[in-house]
Amino acid sequence: MLRGIAISPDQELSDQLEDLLTEVGHIGLVRKIEKYPAGIELSRFLRAHAPQVVFLSIENLAKAVDTIAGIEATVPGMQIVAISRNCDPQTLLELMRIGVREFMSMPFSRQDLYETLGRINENLEKKPVASFATDMMFSFLPSKAGVGASTIAMNASVSASQLPEAKTILVDFDLNSGMQRFMLKLDNEYCLTDAAENSFRMDDNLWPQLVTTIGNLDVLHSGKLNPNFRIEASQVRHLIDYMRRMYKVVCVDLSGNMEKYSLEIMQESKRVFLVCTPEITSLHLAREKYNYLKTLDLGERVSVLLNRAQKRAVISPAQIEELLGIPVAMTFPNDYQGVHRALTMGRNVEPSTELGKQFSKLAQSMVEKKGIAAPQPKKSFVDYFSLLPGRYSRFPDGKKPVV
Repeated sequence: MLRGIAISPDQELSDQLEDLLTEVGHIGLVRKIEKYPAGIELSRFLRAHAPQVVFLSIENLAKAVDTIAGIEATVPGMQIVAISRNCDPQTLLELMRIGVREFMSMPFSRQDLYETLGRINENLEKKPVASFATDMMFSFLPSKAGVGASTIAMNASVSASQLPEAKTILVDFDLNSGMQRFMLKLDNEYCLTDAAENSFRMDDNLWPQLVTTIGNLDVLHSGKLNPNFRIEASQVRHLIDYMRRMYKVVCVDLSGNMEKYSLEIMQESKRVFLVCTPEITSLHLAREKYNYLKTLDLGERVSVLLNRAQKRAVISPAQIEELLGIPVAMTFPNDYQGVHRALTMGRNVEPSTELGKQFSKLAQSMVEKKGIAAPQPKKSFVDYFSLLPGRYSRFPDGKKPVV
């Protein structure tokens, strides 16, 4: 079924059209608007609803012509059907001159609609409607709880939103232990569960009530602990489609529990940032998750982020890469005091610090066309994670762990 919208100051005209469309059933009218939108308002309206067909009243021809020009500039290939109470030959000539080939006048008939739909479907097969959807969607997946994935996700999102023309959304999909509401001191009563429950009717009126805006960053937090709530994959897909139309950068903070909806999100992501720390348990689980993601053909999208790295670490980055079987894309220094100050103030880490600079570097790599290079997995893996539990010694420089 095609998605359609109606733009008509004449409510009776749009009501009669809606009745016929409902009766025929080949086009779902997702929204009616009673004025001629223009500029940013028109662009936002089209992104929010992603129609394939626009039914446009020509009651005010001058405004209708401006709206048509705005639609063509925003969404090349959009099918436009002019609607009116009567058929004026001079008006039809003007519409044809600007490229509008479809026209319907009252009283609307099933036959006219069927013929119009036939031509629209033929046109869409030849030239589909241009997509708005950004490909800059990033998932932050912790190897285990407490490795700082939420901190990296939040700070990278803030940094990304401060780049030119990079409207960003940060969504906390950790329904059990989501931290974004706490870290940013958000007081919006609406949350992800509300967005999920309304995902099938999401529009540009409802969405602003659900998110909290901080500069050029919108945040949708996970809400209070609600173990009984189950989010469906279909709800996730609708939310993702909506967000990818509305934002240039979409950042998703995952729980690490590998829920079905989390796998859906990672399948849609340009990159999956697997966050770990230089600890044996964290590295073990990071390797387990990376191997599992490879079975889902997601291995090439995974980039490892090593958090709380120390200059004199017990396990060197080279050893970590050998253990994981994948290069470490970026490291983040351990700055407990800086993170603590940021949490106390409900804001991002100071950008001038070493840690803050790394967050900015990550954000820059996310929005650049080149981005973070795809990982080149190691040909051989260290086998000590598969050994029976034992007593681990410290790693001698350049040597494997001793059991």
